[in-house]
Amino acid sequence: MFHLYLICFVSLLTAKFVACENSDNPFIRTQNYYVNPVYQAELQTSINSATSPAKETMETMLNVPSAYWIDVKAKLRGNSTTSLEGILKDAAQSSSQLRKQLLVFIVYDLPNRDCNAKASNGEICCTYNADGTCDYKASGDCSAGLTEYQTQYIDPFFDVIKPYTSQLEIVLVIEPDSLPNLATNQDNPSCGNTATTTAYEKGIAYAINKFSDLPVSMYLDAAHGGWLGWEDNMNKFVSTVNSMDFPITKLRGFSTNVANYQTIGEMCPWMNTTTATRNDYCLNSQHQNETCCADPCKLESQYNQGNNELNYVQALSYAFKNKQPLFNPHFIVDSGRNGVADMRDQCSNWCNIRGAGVGQIPTADTASPDFVDAYFWLKTPGESDGCTQELPDGSICPRFDSMCSSTDSIGSKGDEPRAPEAGAWFDYQIKQLATNAVLYPSTKVTRKFH
Repeated sequence: MFHLYLICFVSLLTAKFVACENSDNPFIRTQNYYVNPVYQAELQTSINSATSPAKETMETMLNVPSAYWIDVKAKLRGNSTTSLEGILKDAAQSSSQLRKQLLVFIVYDLPNRDCNAKASNGEICCTYNADGTCDYKASGDCSAGLTEYQTQYIDPFFDVIKPYTSQLEIVLVIEPDSLPNLATNQDNPSCGNTATTTAYEKGIAYAINKFSDLPVSMYLDAAHGGWLGWEDNMNKFVSTVNSMDFPITKLRGFSTNVANYQTIGEMCPWMNTTTATRNDYCLNSQHQNETCCADPCKLESQYNQGNNELNYVQALSYAFKNKQPLFNPHFIVDSGRNGVADMRDQCSNWCNIRGAGVGQIPTADTASPDFVDAYFWLKTPGESDGCTQELPDGSICPRFDSMCSSTDSIGSKGDEPRAPEAGAWFDYQIKQLATNAVLYPSTKVTRKFH
């Protein structure tokens, strides 16, 4: 199988591929990956004022694809490539049955979105405050918020992409951070109340059931090893997903590390244990001289098997197969900003991390191609994670999250620029990411998953 993957490739640098139409992996089935001209234009603004080595790296990045976040209703329709409809129109012009383009979209507009943070709080609420923001602590069934989400976001999303599904290869990443928050943050009243829980579970089920009527590939977000790598957290997540009102086989699998910085790493052998959801290979100080046990976040000492994303997705796959034997999940890992493994003082910090570097170029040539479909830039390198308390123009950020003033966050030092709001272009950050980039792995250890 691995040799088939290599035969399918033409160029990683240009992200163009020859066809492998018999593959179930959408990242193999396509011939080329769409690059958004809006991203190219943003990147060019930073190239124009950059110096070496960042300049040369960003010039390479001009032809590298990344996902596009449909995080507000206003992005659904339009003619420019800042909208879902405009991107599809643009991609269709250069796509054909023999040269389909692949596009990755992030479905991201749940009611009470981002319940455990403030940087990306959403526009749809279960209960609205007087100023139009969400009252996250209000309980209820979120019926109005769910109706808004279904009829004003998911249904039109479906209608926009439907005419293009025969011309384009479309991948959807479903609602980052949502179900992981339900698995681990029930003590937070913003996440654990009935309204948010209902909004996430019913909203995601509706989206998956709706989109399953189209020939698209869906990956439900599963956080990352530093969040769900502990066995109890992982089991809670698996139980949450399995309890929801959609057949799990409608999913291609799961996305991990979305908008985070966890290293891809190397996959360890699976050690037989008394549990089917934990690999003890690196735990209890075992095999610490092996590279697959490298542990930049010191997770293994906390009995977390997710020291890297390949070990994490291997364990997550076992956890789902243990409950759903007929389900064979596949994974995509966000490699947009994980080129540097050990740049954080605290690996729970996630906002505009200082010293980070762009990670591996998007590719389906993964270290474990039997179940890892692709590494892909799901968070667009250069787009801010969230704002500092003071915005670059000197005004106060209305969506400031204290995590964006962490010791690892750009802007927390006096000699650094202020960070813009989530999703806005951050020139200082992209230049740092490009300076520290590791676009191609020096080695690749292939391990077959059993």
